[in-house]
Amino acid sequence: MADRFETGDKTGGRYTIGVDLGGTKVATALTDIHGRILQRAEVPTGAQEGAGAVISRIVDSIRAVMNTVVDGRKVSSEEVLGIGIGSPGPLDVKKGIVLYSPNLKWENIPICDPIAAAFGLPTYLDNDASVAAMAESRFGAGKGVPNMIYMTVSTGIGGGMIINGRLYRGSHGNAGEIGHMTIKPDGPRCGCGNFGCLEALASGTAIAREAAEGIRAGVATTLREKTNGDPARVTARLVGEALREGDSFAREVIHQAGNYLGIGLANLVNIFDPEMIVIGGGVSRIGEELFEPARKTMRERALAAVVKDVKIVPALLGGDSGVLGAAGLVLDQISHK
Repeated sequence: MADRFETGDKTGGRYTIGVDLGGTKVATALTDIHGRILQRAEVPTGAQEGAGAVISRIVDSIRAVMNTVVDGRKVSSEEVLGIGIGSPGPLDVKKGIVLYSPNLKWENIPICDPIAAAFGLPTYLDNDASVAAMAESRFGAGKGVPNMIYMTVSTGIGGGMIINGRLYRGSHGNAGEIGHMTIKPDGPRCGCGNFGCLEALASGTAIAREAAEGIRAGVATTLREKTNGDPARVTARLVGEALREGDSFAREVIHQAGNYLGIGLANLVNIFDPEMIVIGGGVSRIGEELFEPARKTMRERALAAVVKDVKIVPALLGGDSGVLGAAGLVLDQISHK
């Protein structure tokens, strides 16, 4: 894996630029066509300043990574195949518009056109979780696997499906919202407005909520000391920490989330018949205490003939999946024109 992140490799003058647009930061990278990151930049998103200011920062960060010396000379725009952007959605990927993003407080913001105009380069947009799926498929844990599902378990839950080697986008370009499949109809309200979504039951936010409710109910747990008795201070990271220290309540919360996660995985296996499921995101770092109940529930609930050969593996690219996936989006678009 290390060679995919080395700098200064010869690439025959073919580069891509990936932009990972998040609610708090914008990460940008210049990569070669093999997924090696040659230069990177990171700036605060500053969404409170408005879309124009954010796009201006993106333009500046792209200029910064293009101001790179590779093989003894500066990269020119003629050597760059294009710019890819991964953004929270929903999106209109064909028109390059962010339709709605609560984190950015954007609605109907064209993002591709001004960036394409600034550099004279083709610019493409896709969902942030979808491009992460593309990164793991092209450069990471799912490399060479034609049918793969990527799931990110973090503050929320998202993902993407690779079918016959290509990202499945759906009719409107917004496929892959796997965090919003209904798992428990009478479950807690999700941020999307529905009830009992996978995201509302197995995400980092859900884990923190369950643990906070336990503290309020007077459950014996070391989380009480870790938060000075304030349920509002509970995070999934703290629950994971308590679990590693042997806290039985923390284990119960994590195992419950893993069980719900397994129900979601069983649904995905039955629908898509994948060879592999790659799981990333901050909550996935809890490890086997989350994965084992998820695997067990998945295998109990999915069709035996479909689930028997499915591999569940951790993501490999970590925090670079966003920029690498956005860069890979350029290669995907060019190769299928």
